[in-house]
Amino acid sequence: MASIYWVHLMAVLCLGAFLGIVCQDGADEVTAVYIVSLKQAPISHYYGELRKDTNIFRHGVPGRNHRSRFLRNISRSDPRYNSYISRVHDSLLRRALRGEQYLKLYSYHYLINGFAVFVTPQQAEKLASRKEVANVVLDFSVRTATTHTPQFLGLPQGAWVQEGGYDSAGEGIVIGFIDTGIDPTHPSFAVDRSEVAYPVPAHFCGICEVTPDFPSGSCNRKLVGARHFAASAITRGIFNASQDYASPFDGDGHGTHTASIAAGNHGIPVVVSGHHFGNASGMAPRAHIAVYKALYKSFGGFAADVVAAIDQAAQDGVDIVSLSITPNRRPPGIATFFNPIDMALLSAVKAGIFVVQAAGNTGPSPKSISSFSPWIFTIGAAAHDRAYSNSIVLGNNDTLPGVGLASGTHKGRMYTLVSALHALNNNTTVASDMYVGECQDSSSLNQDLVRGNLLICSYSIRFVLGLSTIKQALETAKNLSAAGVVFYMDPFVIGFQLNPIPMRMPGIIISSPVDSKNFLKYYNSSLERHGSTNEIMKFGAAASISGGLKANYSNSAPKVMYYSARGPDPEDSFLDDADIMKPNLVAPGNFIWAAWSSLGTDSVEFRGENFAMMSGTSMAAPHVSGLAALIKQKFPKFSPSAIGSALSTTASLFDRTGGPIMAQRAYANPDLNQSPATPFDMGSGFVNATAALDPGLIFDACYEDYMSFLCGINGSTPVVLNYTGQMCGVSTMNGADINLPSITIARLEQTRTVQRRVTNVASNETYVVGWSAPSGVSINVIPTHFYIAGGETQTLTVTLNATMNSSTASYGRIGLFGKEGHVVNIPVAVIFKASYNITNR
Repeated sequence: MASIYWVHLMAVLCLGAFLGIVCQDGADEVTAVYIVSLKQAPISHYYGELRKDTNIFRHGVPGRNHRSRFLRNISRSDPRYNSYISRVHDSLLRRALRGEQYLKLYSYHYLINGFAVFVTPQQAEKLASRKEVANVVLDFSVRTATTHTPQFLGLPQGAWVQEGGYDSAGEGIVIGFIDTGIDPTHPSFAVDRSEVAYPVPAHFCGICEVTPDFPSGSCNRKLVGARHFAASAITRGIFNASQDYASPFDGDGHGTHTASIAAGNHGIPVVVSGHHFGNASGMAPRAHIAVYKALYKSFGGFAADVVAAIDQAAQDGVDIVSLSITPNRRPPGIATFFNPIDMALLSAVKAGIFVVQAAGNTGPSPKSISSFSPWIFTIGAAAHDRAYSNSIVLGNNDTLPGVGLASGTHKGRMYTLVSALHALNNNTTVASDMYVGECQDSSSLNQDLVRGNLLICSYSIRFVLGLSTIKQALETAKNLSAAGVVFYMDPFVIGFQLNPIPMRMPGIIISSPVDSKNFLKYYNSSLERHGSTNEIMKFGAAASISGGLKANYSNSAPKVMYYSARGPDPEDSFLDDADIMKPNLVAPGNFIWAAWSSLGTDSVEFRGENFAMMSGTSMAAPHVSGLAALIKQKFPKFSPSAIGSALSTTASLFDRTGGPIMAQRAYANPDLNQSPATPFDMGSGFVNATAALDPGLIFDACYEDYMSFLCGINGSTPVVLNYTGQMCGVSTMNGADINLPSITIARLEQTRTVQRRVTNVASNETYVVGWSAPSGVSINVIPTHFYIAGGETQTLTVTLNATMNSSTASYGRIGLFGKEGHVVNIPVAVIFKASYNITNR
């Protein structure tokens, strides 16, 4: 173990020395990381061909036959597999940059044939001019984007039962997480050593790095692989090994959280701040976890490291890749789909890997989606039916709502309210400490005034920025022997949405500025002051805190959260719309309990806890990754698109009351600004775990379909060649022609006909076709009914006609209703509509 650690340490030290030399010798040149891809196709393309023993693609690249023969003699896990490609990359760099200084960070072996290299712009130009080189792209940054959700999704009585119970749900499936790492000591990832029937899947060949903070034995039959990737970050001088951990260990918390949502062990007690909130379980509690750490607390991450992580995950043999990350900017170029991450994921899909990605937390604006490509399954965030509410009852009998995972005051007893601003000690004034009202320092306050009372503290913008914390205010209250804490919202904190925050004593945050104003009005009016000096003689206000430990359940769930990124899918940096529906689905993403790293720092309020409650599309995506593992377990031969189809066509369109799923439309007061969700809010709908295991019909698409789509983009031929090594033929295919379980038409000029192919994965069945057309569009589907035997395929021809001129998106649906109970849902979206040919007028 020590020798491996010293290899890591020496690599970092050598890299630092190299960077010093580059900076001294080329101070006038800005060095940067570039991702270089070669024209020769990556190994996964050949590996896929050799597995199938067929010749699907015509790459037309010199040396293919020799390389193919070489690959036939080695396995995917053979060391020669990587070293051969690395030598090719090293040779090219020596020839192109003869005698010059450079640093190769990674050789991408499996999904992309290329490398990441630290060079000057002039050196990058030299590489781009080489005939072997297809593409040179500047590296870019990326960012990170449960106890009750298994019950809300119906797993205990539905999907888990179909898989033989929770103790076998997901077994044999490996989910690879590209995230901030993992805490291997967490009980959500432990294995009972007495169990013998839980082997590591034979198709997986990953390894676990060993370092002082990720020691030998960190991996087991649950956590089957763990690596970290930080070379791009190190070259920039922003990697702090002590804070970011040069290992797979999670110093942030995000990666531990997402991994446990998807595949954490079943029945793990959730205890936070001394309170018990039930037992946690992943969606596929018996699935295996492989971790590829490429994101870090202090700076996020970079594409070069993410691509290396994806490449390694695919080579190791994961079945599913889960990415709760998105790019920091929309990719430039002729189409958003052409970027190193999406193109690496295209090769992953070709290799049979299902890819799930968070939609991003940039909603609710249209075109805010940060996951673009049709081969990626994009997940938005919805609320589930559990919520934690707290309240405070004032002495004037007013009750004000708030948040806070805290106990209530003793048996509803009223306690005197004392503001921190009115409990200053003799040495403190507001002038000397303008933030004293935030209760961050007990030495500034008079314990005699606070003891046994409710301490009032201000919740200001400093809490939002992390400069002040609830935890420190609670510590202050404890040191002063307060009976509890009441936070009121500073009027300058407008529209900020609070997660429930754990508190180890009675407490509440009055989250509404209006309610906070009323609270302060009551408090101030109850003060008894001296007539001449205005000195406070008596604190007359009192209150009791109801407590917020008990969950409430609502029938209005699910609903799309305000922060969940929305479609339409932008095709390019000019924000032209693509004929691709995004997001694909929504899943639980709000107020999600899940495992937390013991040293996690992403949320200061949960620091030191074993579990944390987090919100975001980052939490929604691993729900679907885990459910995809259940589908893969039941249907091991399903392609990635077939898994996505099963999830999509069975999605729910209604909330618990039977009404339409709602979508929040504003950041401020989101529940007062909501309307029925559209496909650009929720894709096909809210994930239905049990129905997805019995979809009836599936829509299947393959690598060739995606390639034809890319080749159909105007001017894309050289870009496709650069990324894939594959020549484009003549293609008029666009996104609407891909065999997706949805139909999106960005521009409908008079009429358009598309086809869809459905394959029966159930028994023989007769289907009736029905539809509701988008406003301003008529639809006709042929046939209107059909009989389909198990394993057979049926083609549907859908004709859409514009009946009015409009640039406003409208929506409809096509339904396939089986006599045996299967229902297949196909959302339809049409944006621009012209009932005449505008170009001829």
